Amino acid sequence: MAQENEKQLTGTVEHIVFCNEENGWTVLELDTGDALQTVVGTLPSVQVGEQLRLQGEFVEHPSFGRQFKATACESSLPTDATAILRYLASGAVRGIGPSTAARIVDRFGADSLRILEEEPHQLAKIKGISLKRAQEMGQSFCAQFGLREVVMTFASYGLTPSEALRCWKKFGPSTLVKIKANPYLLCSPGLYIGFERADQICLGLSGDKLDAHRLEAGVRYVLQHNQGNGHTCLPKDKVIPTAVALLDVPSEAVESTVERMIGFDLKEEIFGDRAFLFLPRLHEAECFIAMRMQFMGGFSTVAAEDLELRIDAMERNFNIQYEKQQRLAMIEAIAKGTLILTGGPGTGKTTTLRGIITLLESMGETVAIAAPTGRAAKRIAELTGHEAKTLHRLLEVKWDDSDSPVFDRNEKNPLEADAVVVDEMSMVDTLLFESLLRAVKTGCRLIMVGDTDQLPAVGAGCVLHDLIDSGTVPMVQLTQVFRQALESRIVYNAHRIVAGEAMELDNKSDCFFLPRSSLGEVSKTVLDLCHHRLPDAYGYTAWDGLQVLCPGRKGDMGTMEFNRRLQELLNPPDKKKAEMAVAGNTLRIGDKVMHTRNNYDILWIRDNGECGSGVFNGDIGVLEEIHAREETLRVRFEDRVATYTKQDAQDLELAYAITVHKSQGSEFDAVVLPLFRNTQNLCYRNLLYTAVTRAKKLLVLVGEHDTIRRMIENNRKTLRYTGLCSFLRRAEATGL
Repeated sequence: MAQENEKQLTGTVEHIVFCNEENGWTVLELDTGDALQTVVGTLPSVQVGEQLRLQGEFVEHPSFGRQFKATACESSLPTDATAILRYLASGAVRGIGPSTAARIVDRFGADSLRILEEEPHQLAKIKGISLKRAQEMGQSFCAQFGLREVVMTFASYGLTPSEALRCWKKFGPSTLVKIKANPYLLCSPGLYIGFERADQICLGLSGDKLDAHRLEAGVRYVLQHNQGNGHTCLPKDKVIPTAVALLDVPSEAVESTVERMIGFDLKEEIFGDRAFLFLPRLHEAECFIAMRMQFMGGFSTVAAEDLELRIDAMERNFNIQYEKQQRLAMIEAIAKGTLILTGGPGTGKTTTLRGIITLLESMGETVAIAAPTGRAAKRIAELTGHEAKTLHRLLEVKWDDSDSPVFDRNEKNPLEADAVVVDEMSMVDTLLFESLLRAVKTGCRLIMVGDTDQLPAVGAGCVLHDLIDSGTVPMVQLTQVFRQALESRIVYNAHRIVAGEAMELDNKSDCFFLPRSSLGEVSKTVLDLCHHRLPDAYGYTAWDGLQVLCPGRKGDMGTMEFNRRLQELLNPPDKKKAEMAVAGNTLRIGDKVMHTRNNYDILWIRDNGECGSGVFNGDIGVLEEIHAREETLRVRFEDRVATYTKQDAQDLELAYAITVHKSQGSEFDAVVLPLFRNTQNLCYRNLLYTAVTRAKKLLVLVGEHDTIRRMIENNRKTLRYTGLCSFLRRAEATGL
């Protein structure tokens, strides 16, 4: 239904200026009878000659002037022979060009479009058109007409053309048939419509709260929603009351629905004396991980005595003295085939890892090094001196239409590496770890390096913790903090946090605390630190070495507010600086930005002329150019410049301030950390620990002692329901 401030525009499509076939974004010229009007919006499959009735608003584009931004569209095909000829000659139907269009209209006149839809075989009567080609033309026309019908039907449900296009891509020509049979398919993964909106639409159509499709969709939604919170499964006794509250139906209805779904849409497992429910995909992933880990093991041809001698030789060559646990980790990595190497800052994980890699290479084994994010991969490459890739890059990812990863490396096409090292293992989720295990060849060694006190993965699962807690995977924990590391107050306080002890905030060495008693004072201090104090005293700037970390995104202490204020302060509007509105945010030349999703298709060029593609989740750069007419942006990421379309730029956001979660796997010379009366869900120990350990040379905490104290005292590990630990123990006990 039209909003009060929306307007309508009617006319004939005169010219298609631009159309993105992937997302339907279109720029066209509409002949309204009085003048040509530029129209923009998601208008998939619209062609020259069509009559459109548009709903939307007039907007003023800084470069292209007045435009009509369409939010809804109704179209009708041309009816007279002249208009039909123009429509077909425009290339609207695959296989029909201007000359073929002229022959079709000459033969069938105003009946041409009906022939295309209902009797395409009649086209074969025209000289030069075979029966096969005629049928292909008819199929192309019907497919286009089908998409148009989906868009118009979905508009009556209150769904946008973009949402209609996603459904069409998922379900194809049978979209309307499938949706009418089960409207709750609208909340399928990848459509981004969501259960609540789908439910509102469906209840508006039928009003039946006890519809079987609705009950099943509601139960699935409870599990899918909690997958987004990190859970791979949920206790059955939590799923049922949650679904009852969501659906507003009797408990018996949900209970019978759950029982009906088990074995097909749900998997049930009993852990202890409690029943747990899984979505099939995550159940399959955790079961596979447990089975694969059971059969991974080394069969070293190097005797323990020889390994000791090799380590002695490394000590002489590198002028280093390994401590007992470091030597043990090196030997275990070779002898056992799988190893978890863990430990806090300053305990020598990197030194140990370099030793393991050197040992493996001395045995003639090829080693692949990977990490979950681009920044983490770059960091481990710098620390080890070896090439490192993101796990997605290592596994040669491609993305399907629903934006889900598909990996070329798998059981049929395994990695060539004899050993795989995964750094920042705490960030690896269940589905990604499953994909890695499917890609390693038989006999491949797996060395997993991580810090269990850091935050868990963003995706579902708690893989590193489950592997350790199961007791089925060899593990070496480095606990000795080396003297030179303890000279850092950052490292010293990080270990105090883990131990549950108060930080020593005496403003010595590299760790400072600036107490403030109000939100306004905290915000003002953070801005002053970024604008004057740290640049003047240390040379750190927001673009070079300095990073603000926030516990969350929202509120006065969140990244959204700090980014708005820091942009205003550090890179204010300037007539000489172009800017572009992207996803509700204003990006301006000179802004510090972060890429928020792996995209392997974005092209870049290095300063030395080398070309390539791929920008990764967490990459931070500076916006250097905006080309409004072409709707492209150029972002510099250190020694390379990436070119973004406006669609790609949806994955960019301001990065003067980023969340602690987004900072995982990264280190910054200087970190400013505002902490003031955090909400309960952002006030816990491993969030503080993760933030503190992101600082390499300087850490400045701004806020109140009480918030820091409460975070340290709250050792509530983020609760995640998973089945992996139980599956691992079961696999070891049964040998399966």
